[in-house]
Amino acid sequence: MATVRRFGPISRVGIRNLTHIRQATISLLVNELLSESRLKVVGHAANPTGRKQVMLSVNEESSFVIGLDFDEEFVDVALLDLHPRVKQTLRERTNLSGGLDSLLRQLFAVVDHLICTSGVDASAMHGIGVGVPGLVNHRTGTVIMSSTIDFWKDIELRRIFEEKFGISTAVENNSRTKAIAERVLGAGDAAEDMIYVEYGKGIGSGIIVGGRILRGHSYSGGELGHTHIVEDGPACKCGSFGCLEAMASINAIEVRLRKALAEGGYSRCLELVEGDESKLTGWTVLEGARMGDKLCIAMVEELGQRLGLAMANLVNLFNPAVVVVDARLEMAGERLLDQIARIVQMQALSYATSDLDFRFGRLGSSVGVLGAGLLITEALFEIPVLKPPRFLLDRDVPPPRARGEHKIVRTANRSA
Repeated sequence: MATVRRFGPISRVGIRNLTHIRQATISLLVNELLSESRLKVVGHAANPTGRKQVMLSVNEESSFVIGLDFDEEFVDVALLDLHPRVKQTLRERTNLSGGLDSLLRQLFAVVDHLICTSGVDASAMHGIGVGVPGLVNHRTGTVIMSSTIDFWKDIELRRIFEEKFGISTAVENNSRTKAIAERVLGAGDAAEDMIYVEYGKGIGSGIIVGGRILRGHSYSGGELGHTHIVEDGPACKCGSFGCLEAMASINAIEVRLRKALAEGGYSRCLELVEGDESKLTGWTVLEGARMGDKLCIAMVEELGQRLGLAMANLVNLFNPAVVVVDARLEMAGERLLDQIARIVQMQALSYATSDLDFRFGRLGSSVGVLGAGLLITEALFEIPVLKPPRFLLDRDVPPPRARGEHKIVRTANRSA
């Protein structure tokens, strides 16, 4: 299945060339997977001689996964096929006012609603991936703590979800799930060394080194928001002072905007909220900067300066090929990304930045649910053997399509 997913459409002969599994075993397994509708026939190879080889592909709708992602602002849940692609979504504002029990009830309710309205049989649900804020022991599925939600700590979330739904569940920090999603499906373009920077009420990063996500000894790797920026800065919820999160998060920007307005400053942000100051947020500042508002532009430039300095440290430490920045920051315009890139290039080692790419994320609001879903699909297609097949060991092994099988005659009934 993993070979077909990675190199399909592919023939039985192509599978044999890549894996070195015996042909009789391949035929047996393929027939079994076809009978279970986990594989499907998509046409025949245009090989010049001999019998036309049947081309196989993974049936990406043979089963489904649920991707659940939440932060301090929104809860997102989606039904995903095995690609994964979003088939159905639901979004709600996060309810933090009722404490842990209330939040868990909300998470249960959105998943229940999605399952009930999807029309998919429960037996076809392969798993639930959950992306959450804070430190997570991904091995046990336990939430350790969060600097932005006081009660979000010491929660055996995987056990709780599996007992509730009876479906295999994986739990991970959502900066990491989003990094995985952008690498596999988005702006990362499968880079082996990549950093994703998440921005919101918290600031985090997902760090990919040699194609593997970095978690750290106690699962706190990538906590960019709690790196020290200034000596005598404001208090941070982590217990320290002068952290990036306390200085540059979306909440910090909102506080700075309200202070400027209270001191007599003027901003076109008020037009965006029709004069209702209670509706002002840090996101309003980003919109105002795009509109050309002078106060907002100054605040966004300060944001870019601080993010750029923090990212320069990441670049020096991990030497990525690509830095993917949270797509929500694009609300302020390309100018912000250019500023971040310029500061990183000035502050980081020139050798580390000579061919470094900076990009906004491409997956938009779906990035969290896609990353959560990938926790399940990547595990599903993992090859749990001590001796991996040849195509995983030798990067120079081309897929069979490079050997003359790239031209396919599609069957008439193949679905879109």
